[in-house]
Amino acid sequence: MTVYEAELVVDGRESAADGVLALTLRHPLGEALPTWEPGAHIDVLLGPGLERQYSLCGDPADRQSWRIGVLREPEGRGGSAYVHEELRQGDKVRVRGPRNNFALAPAPRYRFVAGGIGITPILPMVAAAEAAGAEWTLLYGGRTRDSIAFTEELGPYGDRVTIAPQDETGLLDLASVLDDVPEGTLVYCCGPGPLLDAVEERCPRGVLHVERFQPKEQENGPDSEFEVVLERTGKTVTVPVGVSVLDTVRAAGVEVLYSCTEGTCGTCETEVLEGTPDHRDSVLSDEEREAGETMLICVSRCRGQRLVLDL
Repeated sequence: MTVYEAELVVDGRESAADGVLALTLRHPLGEALPTWEPGAHIDVLLGPGLERQYSLCGDPADRQSWRIGVLREPEGRGGSAYVHEELRQGDKVRVRGPRNNFALAPAPRYRFVAGGIGITPILPMVAAAEAAGAEWTLLYGGRTRDSIAFTEELGPYGDRVTIAPQDETGLLDLASVLDDVPEGTLVYCCGPGPLLDAVEERCPRGVLHVERFQPKEQENGPDSEFEVVLERTGKTVTVPVGVSVLDTVRAAGVEVLYSCTEGTCGTCETEVLEGTPDHRDSVLSDEEREAGETMLICVSRCRGQRLVLDL
C-alpha cells in the first residue's frame, strides 16, 4: 500500500493553551492533501531520531490544510522542544500518513473523555458526532485552566462539555459519565496512561476505544527465540532473544514502514498468515488480539516457534 509522504509548509503557528502550539500545515504548491477521518494521526519527520506522531485536530472536510496540536514536554525526548523552539511559520517539514488506529465507529450515543493534549483526536470526533445527530458528552481535564487547549472551539457545545482543571476540581469524576452508560453507547478516551487505565477499569468490554501516547504497562513472559517466514520476500529469519521482529527483518534487508518502535502508533502493523502472535502493543483491541490476524512487529513476538508474515 502506498503511503502519502510529502514536505509541507507551516502555514500557521499559534498558542492553543499554556504549553500547547497549534500548527497548520499546507502543501507548498497548494495541492490537496489526502482525506482523513476523526482519530487519524500523521508522522512528522523532524530530523534524525525525531519522528513523532500527532493527531489531526482540524476539519476533515478541509483538503487544503492539516492542523495538529503539540504539547511542550520538558521531560520529553526532544520532539516537542524542536517544534516549540525551532519550527517557525514558513518552515517546511516532512510528514507521512494519515493513519487511523482510533477511528470513530457509528453509534447513537458517545461519552468522550480527554486528558490534556488527548483532546486533539477527540475534537473532530465531537464535531462528527454533532453532525451525525448523535447524543454525546465530553469530560475534559487538564492540570490548570490555562493549560486546557481549544476551549473556545468547545464553547458553542454548552453544557455537553465539562471542563475540569485538576487544580480546581481534583481528578476527573469518571463515575459521573461512566457508571451509568446506556446500551449502544461508545466511550472514546485519550490522554495520560493513568487516566486511560482508570477508564478501562470502569468500562465493559466492547464499549471503550482508547489511544495511548505512551506504551501501556503490561506483564510479558520471557523472550524466546523463534522463526519468522517472510512470505512475499521468500526469506526466513531467526528472531533472537532481546531483538525485535522489526529489527531482525530490517537486518535481513527487508524495508518495513515503522515509526515509534514502542507499539503505540500502528505504523508497523503486519498481517499474520500463520502462527500465534504474542501481542505486546498498546494499539490493538482485545478482539483484534484474539483474532491474531495482525501484529505490531516492533514489540510483539511469537507464542510458539514460528510465524509467517505478509512481508
